[in-house]
Amino acid sequence: MTTMPLVSVLIPAYNHERFVQRCLDSVLEDPYPAKEIIIIDDGSTDRTSDRIAEWIDRHGHALRVEYAHHANRGIAATLNELAARAHGEFLRLGASDDYLLPGGLEAQVRYLESHPRKRAVIGDSIVVDRDGRKLHDSGMRDLHHADKRLYGSDEGIRRAVISQWAIGGPVALLRKSALETADRWTEGLRIDDWDFFLRLAARDALGFIDMQVCAYRLHGGNLSKTRHRATRIVNLTESWRVARRHADLFDEPFRTLLKAQSHYISAKIAFLQRRSLMLGFHLLAYLALSFASKLRLPQGGTLLEKA
Repeated sequence: MTTMPLVSVLIPAYNHERFVQRCLDSVLEDPYPAKEIIIIDDGSTDRTSDRIAEWIDRHGHALRVEYAHHANRGIAATLNELAARAHGEFLRLGASDDYLLPGGLEAQVRYLESHPRKRAVIGDSIVVDRDGRKLHDSGMRDLHHADKRLYGSDEGIRRAVISQWAIGGPVALLRKSALETADRWTEGLRIDDWDFFLRLAARDALGFIDMQVCAYRLHGGNLSKTRHRATRIVNLTESWRVARRHADLFDEPFRTLLKAQSHYISAKIAFLQRRSLMLGFHLLAYLALSFASKLRLPQGGTLLEKA
């Protein structure tokens, strides 16, 4: 057991009093032996903090748990603090409303051990409702309608992360040293994961295993699933800025593809704002740049053939 590398499970918690103990139980239940939990309550206004303390009182003897709480600072700042507190060689990203599935930790550790060039690996998820009833067998395929074949090559992963972002729930395991490459999480962002994984994909540092490693819970509080129009516009505007900021990290054809994606995001914003002329302009720009990116594919076959 002592020869297995330590995995630090990082859990940012916020207003998930109903779900957080199931999240913590799942870490304890996973058979991987060398693990610790680092959890921070990011200024919850419900009883999340009480639920965490109750769980630690019952199970804190079974594995190392480090718990802190502070005033609300946002997800990215909390993830950076969690990573700074971690002792593990590997960091498993958690979420206080979701939970891990048994076997995922070991499978992802084995992948990174056998792929030393990769700094992180993602898996798939199942999708459950607020009561834990399964809704979908594959979050990537059934919820986000992703073509998982793309994730079989570096080129395909770049294309998928740029144009078909399909990561739902805590599906990633990182080398702690990856944070030096990706410069950690960008504080101030509301939806931080696309920004983070774009930077990894630009360096061909992201791998994939076709295995369900967590349960992603759909409930009324999912930030990325909101139907509130003003909030959606804010989130999309943030995504547009991320796309524009990171285009120069990529070589062609992926630089052009990310620029195309920024116009697609702008088209969504224009639709929500009911600006039909801008909607048409951005859709035309998106189609033109998407076509241009296909003309600039690397020699030696299509991405799907490589995948």
